[in-house]
Amino acid sequence: MAASSSFLSLALGSVLLFHVCFAQIEQMPLRSGHDQQQRWQTDCRLDHLNALQPSRRVQSEAGVSEYWDLESDNQLQCAGVSAVRHTIQNRGLLLPFFSNAPVIFYVIQGRGFHGAVIPGCPETFEESGSQQSQRSQEQHQKVREICAGDIVAAPAGVAQWVYNNGDSPLVLVFFTDIGNQANQLDLNTRRFHIGGNPQKDQRSEQEMRQQSQSLSRRRRSESASERRNPNGNIFSGFDVGLLAESFNIDNELASRLQNQNDRRERIVKVKEDLHIVSPGRIQEEERRHEYIRGSYDEEEYRRRSNGGEYMMTNGLEETFCTLRMRHNIDRPSQADIFNPRGGRFTTVNNFNLPILRFLRLTAERGVLYKNAMMAPHFNLNSHSVFYVTRGSGRCQIVDDFGRNVFDGEVQEGQLLVVPQNYAVAKQASNRGFEWIAIKTNDNAMRNPLAGRISAIRAMPEDLLFNAFRISREQARNLKNNREEVTVFSTQFF
Repeated sequence: MAASSSFLSLALGSVLLFHVCFAQIEQMPLRSGHDQQQRWQTDCRLDHLNALQPSRRVQSEAGVSEYWDLESDNQLQCAGVSAVRHTIQNRGLLLPFFSNAPVIFYVIQGRGFHGAVIPGCPETFEESGSQQSQRSQEQHQKVREICAGDIVAAPAGVAQWVYNNGDSPLVLVFFTDIGNQANQLDLNTRRFHIGGNPQKDQRSEQEMRQQSQSLSRRRRSESASERRNPNGNIFSGFDVGLLAESFNIDNELASRLQNQNDRRERIVKVKEDLHIVSPGRIQEEERRHEYIRGSYDEEEYRRRSNGGEYMMTNGLEETFCTLRMRHNIDRPSQADIFNPRGGRFTTVNNFNLPILRFLRLTAERGVLYKNAMMAPHFNLNSHSVFYVTRGSGRCQIVDDFGRNVFDGEVQEGQLLVVPQNYAVAKQASNRGFEWIAIKTNDNAMRNPLAGRISAIRAMPEDLLFNAFRISREQARNLKNNREEVTVFSTQFF
């Protein structure tokens, strides 16, 4: 009887915890389902597309930031997505910031740490040691190790930072989904800085916005713009006395929060290695402890010690405070489509990274070998913005009038927008072709036009015979000659 009562109490406690945790989610700006709002709508002029280079570049003390500004290009405005590439040098720190829309970034190269500050969640990373008082003991929210091939997703308004603890530059490409329903401001990418004094960055952004406005609107706002010059981080706009009172500190320390004389911009050099409670130290301690107790399998210990993740689940692990924000999209073993002669294709959506359900985004990774191609296809329910991470390839994009709106080579470091329902085909050069794509739906869907699972394959032969005025044998060949799925091996385009 006592055992039954204990089990019932445990079950009720688990149900209560489940509802409390998901109540947390509902308090965040992450609506989905029936109350989904429409994406921001703009007048899309998509009769001619271009492969895009960054529109501005800002040098910092320990790195460089290169921006594809949504405000400066109609293609990005239509997709509602902006991008920035950060190159962070060794011991470089991308200072904390948050945005008005959800963010996904991809690690092109290097390794480091990523932190995201989620409101209301506990500081679960802390140093052990009985000699230290709780006040002086280091505590902070969860920190993630990141490496090449990782994607990291964060909701609108969540402050995040990145630190390079490796020996080589850490290169990241950030995508911000400004058209997302979580953004309730306007179609501008707005970054709010919690540290530093990125005035050069902010001035170049302000100039770009003014250039994108109409002349008459600029004239009306000239005097106001002069009074609203960039002022640095968010503490800079507050009175020093108010800051001192808020943090219970003296005025001198409060004034330091404003960083008025700081010229390091967004990426700063850490004088000594950044001291944080790192996941690697915690995981190794846990593995060693369990191995000593004899409750840890030796083979599993070696596998996890060689770069695998230490991860245990209890059925309630995906609450908001513990939602996984990171997923490695580069592992060939996890590819959704693999052709040993053509390449591979991997999708990360709300099924394998549940946070994307709330952000309403999908990430895709494409790798084409030399001269291979991706089947002509179209995106049913999303725009696609892809960044070339390696090599180059030829792309063709066709609109609803059957017009070729893009036919050219896309090279490493360039960005290209593929609007919803526009048909697209890609072929790798002799150097191969690799990209990362962000799609504006948490369960983005593609419809191939050629191959074993294509729209043409699904149609009756007689329909093709009449539609294209070809013989039935030709219709049969059109349907069945290509047996590969999505990724094709070919020497021709």
